[in-house]
Amino acid sequence: QVQLVDSGGGLVQAGGSLRLSCAYSGRPLSTFNMGWFRQGPGKEREFVATISSGGNGVTYADSVKGRFAISRDNAKNTAYLQMNSLKPEDTAVYYCAAGLFFGTKRAEDYRYWGQGTQVTISS
Repeated sequence: QVQLVDSGGGLVQAGGSLRLSCAYSGRPLSTFNMGWFRQGPGKEREFVATISSGGNGVTYADSVKGRFAISRDNAKNTAYLQMNSLKPEDTAVYYCAAGLFFGTKRAEDYRYWGQGTQVTISS
């Protein structure tokens, strides 16, 4: 059974940085596309970023492009979301996810999900 545990959330001031981690276990994990989604107060879950199983293909939502960076280290069974120049609008619960469809922005296409980690940005 594949399991994902996301962590690294917290409270930071606008303009600051934060790195989220997603530790995954089970087999075979190297075949999975990894993604990050978020759900802010009063909003629907939205796509943030995705990275291919080999780490070469990445896609970002327009709202985070240039500020966030997704990466993965398959040897460490971990995916990351580096968040820079954070804004109050980035406040949300962030979820990592794993699926079999390359480059997808659809939450429905991801099979496994982390429990979520809260990110709060103060103005």
